[in-house]
Formats: sequence, structure tokens, C-alpha cells
Amino acid sequence: MLNNRANEKSGYVFNIQRYSLHDGLGIRTVVFLKGCPLQCRWCSNPESQKFTPELAYNKSKCIGYEACSRCQKVCTYGAVGQSQDGTIELSWDNCQHCFQCVDQCPSKALHTFGRQMNVADIVKVVEADSAFYMRSGGGLTISGGEPLMQADFVIDILKEAKKRRIDATIETCGYALWDDLRRVGDYLKTIIFDIKSMNSDKHKEFTGVNNDSILANLTALRITFPQLHILVRTPVIPGFNDSEADIGAILNYIEGWPNISYELLPYHRLGQQKYKYLGRDYSMEAAQLNEEKMKMLNAYINSRN
Repeated sequence: MLNNRANEKSGYVFNIQRYSLHDGLGIRTVVFLKGCPLQCRWCSNPESQKFTPELAYNKSKCIGYEACSRCQKVCTYGAVGQSQDGTIELSWDNCQHCFQCVDQCPSKALHTFGRQMNVADIVKVVEADSAFYMRSGGGLTISGGEPLMQADFVIDILKEAKKRRIDATIETCGYALWDDLRRVGDYLKTIIFDIKSMNSDKHKEFTGVNNDSILANLTALRITFPQLHILVRTPVIPGFNDSEADIGAILNYIEGWPNISYELLPYHRLGQQKYKYLGRDYSMEAAQLNEEKMKMLNAYINSRN
């Protein structure tokens, strides 16, 4: 579903990463917003998918049910019990994400992914590194999840960044309302836009949605903002889009467009542990992408230039 659920001047953030070198030009501060309309099988930030904050449980930090059990005492929904190994066990179906257990957990085994922040708080963090932006040509990147699920919040952040002469960009999956994408385009010199596959049926199978509106948005963005630099990115996923035919189809689509660049992102499992923290299964555990495959695909891209 395409919608906008943000409250003006505030929104839900799950991470702010400083000194990033991979999310736009120069040194950047990346603000990760919660909420995503896609459910990519390989998602490395599963905590970004739901719009609101959610409970997470790192079992390795639990000091034991007998030694503590404070969480169980405050849970009124029957979501906390004792496991066979002496730690707590969560019944995720019963959990209402009230976070009373988080407040009681001394070891932080129970914690929260996501918090509400206002624009002023975010800009304060971003401005702390303004000296690095000036020297490196960096700035602010708003990512997710899908940041345009909180479009009004993103616009407010971009307005404040512009006032302070902080370069800003966003990373988007492209599955958004065109009006929201058009509004943010007025504040950007660069946008990072994911194209995962040109095959609509395969796209829906692996992400939960087809690619029709994504491709339409990319085309409209190019026409409406001809001076905007668009960095098209493709995460290379084993069994999904890791062939020359898959990548070639994307290159064919954007070929000849001005102010377009393209790069591949290799599949990785860095977010796998977070699925366990959230009580979810990771369906891509058996997938592997070897270095030679990436070299082959990058060589293929270079041969097309």
C-alpha cells in the first residue's frame, strides 16, 4: 500500500549512522526511517519494515529467568515465559509491543527498534559533523526502510537542511506516491534509486510488490528533474537477479539517460541476526554470492560503457 503515515515535524527513526562513505558523495550522516512497503526476502534491515517501534530480544544478553524475571512480572499479556535453557522465552503472538519489559530489563537483552524523533533533534545530530561535509562534499542521506512512507517528515528535514546549506539526498526503493517523490525532488541534487529487477512477476515474488510504479516513478523523475543526478543501484541477489541478462535488462532501460550512474551492491547476510531478535525467520540463509560472480557482473557493466 502506498500511503503517508507521518506526523508533521516528527517521525520514527531506527538508526542514525555517522561518518558513512557509501550512501552518497563524501562523508555523510545517514538517518534511517522506519516503514517500508516492500518485504524483500534478503532485507538487511528487517527492523525497518514496520512503521512503528517494535520489541527485539537478544537472547545472549539475558541473565536468566531465575536470576531476574522482571520482564515476566510486568508483562500483562502472557508474552514472557521460561525457556528450557533458563533464559526467558517470548511468545511473539501475544506481545503487544508495550515495551514495559524493556524498561525493566537490566541487561538490555530486551530492547526497542525505533523511536520517535523531531526534526530539530535530527538536524542537531547532522550539524555536528558539518565540518566533515564541507571538506568531503558530503552531507545528509535519508534512508530506510522507505523514507517516502514518512514523506511529510522527510520534507521537513530537507527544508531545514537546505536552510543550513547541508547537501541532502535520499535512498528510495521507488515504490511511493509520485506526488511525494516530486516534492522531495525540489530539494535534491542527487537521489539514490533502487531498481531490483525489470521482471515484474519476479519482482513481486521476491519483494511482495510488482515494479510498475517503481519504473514509472523513475521515468517521471528523469523527465521532471532533468538536472537531478540519479544513482541507480541494484542489490545483486542469488537466484533473483544475479545474471548478465538481469543486469543487462536494467542497463537497457536506463541507457542513454543523462545524469544517470549505475552500480551494483553485493548480497550479504549482515542483518541475519536481527531476524532472530525480532522472532522472524530468515528465508535467504542458504543463498551465497561468490566474489567471482560480482567481478563478472561488474566487468559486464564496464563493457557496456
